[in-house]
Amino acid sequence: MQGRIINNISNTYIIEADKCTYEAVIRGKMKLEDMVPVVGDNVEFEEIPNQIKQGIITKILPRKNYIKRPKIANVTRLILVVSIQLPKPDLLLLDKQLAFAEFMKMEPIIILNKQDLGSIEEIQNIQKIYQQIGYHILVTSAKQQEGIEQVREALKGQTSAFSGNSGVGKSTLLNAIFERDLTMEGVISKKNQKGKNTTTTVQLYQLDEETYIADTPGFSTFDIYEIESKNLYMYFKELRLAEKDCKYVGCTHIKENECGIKRALEEGKIALSRYQNYVKIYENIKDKEEHKW
Repeated sequence: MQGRIINNISNTYIIEADKCTYEAVIRGKMKLEDMVPVVGDNVEFEEIPNQIKQGIITKILPRKNYIKRPKIANVTRLILVVSIQLPKPDLLLLDKQLAFAEFMKMEPIIILNKQDLGSIEEIQNIQKIYQQIGYHILVTSAKQQEGIEQVREALKGQTSAFSGNSGVGKSTLLNAIFERDLTMEGVISKKNQKGKNTTTTVQLYQLDEETYIADTPGFSTFDIYEIESKNLYMYFKELRLAEKDCKYVGCTHIKENECGIKRALEEGKIALSRYQNYVKIYENIKDKEEHKW
């Protein structure tokens, strides 16, 4: 049989297949070969004879992508939640997450939440920066149920993960999308009569037959050290376009003269905040590379 892992409770994987839920473990050979499935994986599994809805995972099907922290596979859309106030917008984190989404080939969507707490000018300033790059932006107020239908529409047919700083309203958005309080215990206990004292950190919720949403506690703490400093500019869309005008091969786009990216910055084609964040992220990755031993 084939199905999709929606949760991992200790060493037990919860699989959805043919509108049924199975509990499965992995075959010993897979453990020896260090082939460990994660939430989001599509897998093949065998039912255990004389056991109701019990199985053994035998194969992990090819992945579209794999995120190490938190461990999740096959995410197609990354929903980046930024609050207008309480807390204030963290555009450095947003730019890091956008670079990560580009690197992982996930489509990012930016949600500006808590619009009721900010001014129109604040919202428009952020919209201007990211819309001119080509990113899709939604404006919501989750507590007031404003903009929720637009978010549901953006999620259709995708496997989406929500990311953002603590307090930006991810949980409130999820509750509004599903029109109920989503708790890990509630979902698990409904299907498996379990849920208390679980150690899982990632849960896939199904909105409809083709739409999954990942609740990923701690997602905002990920780093992007998988990206080499010399390649970072490639994952800033507008920097990548301007790089062709650099005079030198191997330009870092920071100190060099005759840099196409710096020229585009001077001409107003690149937002200053984006370039400054690129430099901060570049220097952080470069420092990590130089001190990895």
